[in-house]
Amino acid sequence: MNKELIINVSRGEVNIALAENKELVEYSKERAQTGFAVGDIYLGKVRKIMPGLNAAFVNIGSEKDAFIHYLDLGPQFDTLHRLSKMFAEKKRIPMFHNLKMESALGKSGKIGDHIKVGDQIIVQIAKEAISTKGPRLTADISLAGRHVVLLPLSNRIHISQKIRQNSEKKRLKRIVDEVLPKNYGVIIRTAAAGMTDGDIEQDIRSLLAKWEAALVKMRNLAPPALVSEEMNRATSMIRDQLNGDFKAIWVDDAGTYEDIREYIKVIAPERSKIVKLYKGNLPIFDSFDVTRQIKSLFAKHVSLKRGAYLIIEHTEALHVIDVNSGSRTKVEGDQEKTVMEVNLQAAEEIARQLRLRDMGGVIVVDFIDLHRGENRQQLYEKMLQAMSGDRAKHTILPLSKFGLMQITRQRVRPEAISEAREVCPYCNGTGQVSPTLVIDKQIENRVSYFVTKKGIKNLTIKASPYVAAYLTKGLFSLRLRWCLRYGAAIRVRVDQSVGIGETKILSAKGTELK
Repeated sequence: MNKELIINVSRGEVNIALAENKELVEYSKERAQTGFAVGDIYLGKVRKIMPGLNAAFVNIGSEKDAFIHYLDLGPQFDTLHRLSKMFAEKKRIPMFHNLKMESALGKSGKIGDHIKVGDQIIVQIAKEAISTKGPRLTADISLAGRHVVLLPLSNRIHISQKIRQNSEKKRLKRIVDEVLPKNYGVIIRTAAAGMTDGDIEQDIRSLLAKWEAALVKMRNLAPPALVSEEMNRATSMIRDQLNGDFKAIWVDDAGTYEDIREYIKVIAPERSKIVKLYKGNLPIFDSFDVTRQIKSLFAKHVSLKRGAYLIIEHTEALHVIDVNSGSRTKVEGDQEKTVMEVNLQAAEEIARQLRLRDMGGVIVVDFIDLHRGENRQQLYEKMLQAMSGDRAKHTILPLSKFGLMQITRQRVRPEAISEAREVCPYCNGTGQVSPTLVIDKQIENRVSYFVTKKGIKNLTIKASPYVAAYLTKGLFSLRLRWCLRYGAAIRVRVDQSVGIGETKILSAKGTELK
C-alpha cells in the first residue's frame, strides 16, 4: 500500500488529507486558536454538581462547560485530586513517584462524595465539543507516545492484544520494568513490536518528562488553564501510522514542513527524507486531486461502479446509508449474484466513507436483500475485514432479518461533513446568483477599486477553472487588458476549491483583500 499525507496550511486553518493508493481515506480540518483538542490536559474548576446524572460540569475555558461523569474520574482520582488541592493551597509537593496512593474508587460511588463546587481538578479532554455539547472530560490521565501510552497513577503494564508472541511480550515487559518509576503504568502499543530497547526507553522517558513538566507548570496556574497540549492532528497521525507504507508527506508551508521534519528526525531519523515541501503553482490539494475527491465523496449521493450508488443521510447521533443497485439489476441475469457483488462493493466504500467523514454514533446500513444465509454471512465478514484498518473503536452486528446492519463507531471529534456544510458564499443562501454575463464586470470593479483607491499594484485573482479560463483566453485576454488599463501586475490562479462564480483577490503577500 502506498500512503501519502498531504497537508495544506492556510491562515487560521490546517487541512490534512491521507491518501492510500491515491484514494482519499481520511480528511480533517484543524482551526488554529480553537483549542480543546482530544488529549489536552487542563486545570479546571467545578461549576456544578448534577447528582441525578452522577456527573459534574467543569469550567476549562471553553464556551460551554465541559462534562465529566463519575465513571470517568478513574480509579485513582482521589490521589490526583489530593495533588490538585496541594497546588491550590501552595503546599510543598512530594516527588510524584513518592506519592501515597489512595484506595481505588468503586464503580458505584457518587461524584458529590469526591468533589464539590469550586474545587480545582486535573482533567483531560476525551471528546471535543460536538454540536450543542461541551467537551467530554476524563480524570484518568494518559499520555500517548509512538510505542507506549503512559498512565500516571497506575502500576499496571498492559500489552496490545495484537502482539501475540510470548517471547516478544516478555521482552517488552522487561524493558518497561527497567525504566518505569513507581506510580506509573503503561500500555504497550502494537507499534512497539520489534522495536529496539533504546527506542522504547526513549519513548517512555520523553513521556515521563512531559508529565513532570505539566506538574511543574500546574504549581503556578489558576483554573481554568491549559496544562499540556496534545500534538496537532497531522503530527499525531504521523506518530500513530508512520511505517514503511508511507511514501511521502507533502506540506505547502515552510514552517510546518520544518516542524514535521524535525519530529520525524526524532522518532524515525531514516524516514525524514519522505517529508517534502510543495512548491507547485497549483494549490496543493488540486495538484494531488484531493479537492475533486472531497467534492465528490462528501455528497449525499456516492457513486459506485457500474451504476450502483449509496445514499447517506445524517442526524446528530444516527446515520443511515442506503445501498442501491441503480440500473445494474435490470440488465443482468442472476439477481442474487448481482446483488451480492453490489453489496460487497458497497461494504468497501461504506468502510471508507465512515473513516473519511469520521462518522460516529450509530450507523444503520440498508443493504440490498440477500436470500441465502451464506451470502449474508460473507457480507458480514467482508464488512469486518473492510473496517479492520479503522483506528476508531467500532462494533459491527450481523445483518438483521430486515437486511439491516448496525454499526457503532466512536466519535471523539465533530464529524468532518458538518464542517463542509456552509452557506453558499456566492448566493448567500438565497439560491439566486448574478447573471454570468456580468461576472467579468464585477471582478473588474473590484480590481479597479484595489488599484486606484487602495494603491495596490500587484494582485492575484483566485478563480474556478471556468472563470480563470474566461479571464485568460486569447492573445488579448481580459487579464492583459486590465493590466494595461490600470498599470498593475494582475495574475489569475486556478483554485478548484473556489465556487464556480466566486473569486478571491489576493495581495502580493497572499493575503485576501476585502
